[in-house]
Amino acid sequence: MKMPEGVPNPNGYVCKLKKSIYGLKQASRQWFSKLVKKLQTQGFVQSKNDYSLFIKREGDQLTLAAVYVDDIILTWNHTPIILALKHHLHTTFSIKDLGALHFFLGMEIYKTSAGIILTQHKFTKELLQFSGLDLSRRATTPLPISFKLHPDVGDPYSDPAFYRSLVEKLNFLTHSKPDLTFAVQTLSQLMQDPKVPHIQALHHTLRYVAGFVGQGILLKAGERISLVGYSDSDWATCPTTRRSITGYLVLFGGSPVSWKSKKQSTKSKSSSEAEYRAMAAVASEITWLVCLLDEIGVSNLKPVTIYCDNPSTISIGKNPHFTMNVQNTLK
Repeated sequence: MKMPEGVPNPNGYVCKLKKSIYGLKQASRQWFSKLVKKLQTQGFVQSKNDYSLFIKREGDQLTLAAVYVDDIILTWNHTPIILALKHHLHTTFSIKDLGALHFFLGMEIYKTSAGIILTQHKFTKELLQFSGLDLSRRATTPLPISFKLHPDVGDPYSDPAFYRSLVEKLNFLTHSKPDLTFAVQTLSQLMQDPKVPHIQALHHTLRYVAGFVGQGILLKAGERISLVGYSDSDWATCPTTRRSITGYLVLFGGSPVSWKSKKQSTKSKSSSEAEYRAMAAVASEITWLVCLLDEIGVSNLKPVTIYCDNPSTISIGKNPHFTMNVQNTLK
């Protein structure tokens, strides 16, 4: 650190920082490093597939700690271990125990007999109030059907910052609403220079959200555990770049746990090629999920079924010779 003004410093010395101050760029890294060391002294092992997850296993006793900056979620199947961990963390960091999980990073969690419900009801209501738009007329689809947004068509919108803030909030809302992913990724591509038709499309999306304010995700409680993936693509759907859109959904025990809608990085010359890229994306996501679940003791998930509606892509995926040729072409 630089010497404060007024302190004689003819040799150009600097100060040595002995204690990390909250708000500095290096503070979060120092905090996480210290937290990792304290968890490791308690027998936790940092996950190799998710560095924010810490696992402690002793026989049939399992304890998990999920860390986000200075917020920690703890779950366990043996109470004495978790009591000792919370006491240790409290003596080290002076933590505040908020009890059973009900709210975390804008996500509301409810336990029912059918499973766990994840929703963003409070955040959704605040988003709709922040928009200040007339949402009395509900929409049945996230975007108008067969409606293409062009970046250069229409008059410039008078308040680009307002458009960007709404899209950013909608992006956070996709954590509990998979049906918004395609609409949000489409609207996000127009943030640099939004036009009047773009804000109209955004208004349509908000009218759709207003009709399902409390809707969320149910993580079903059941004995049968399986992992299933669905992939699809919209070939050459971008009107300017002619790139395709990758879309996939992964279900764990019949509940959605991972989803994405993203424009592909390169152009596909056929619908089969676009579908193959989408199937490769969901295969990559499933590979990561299998490794992560195996770390916490959920095994025997393979082979994982992936569903695709393109016969040519399915044939390519089943034939190792075709798959090798396609991968070399994609490289």
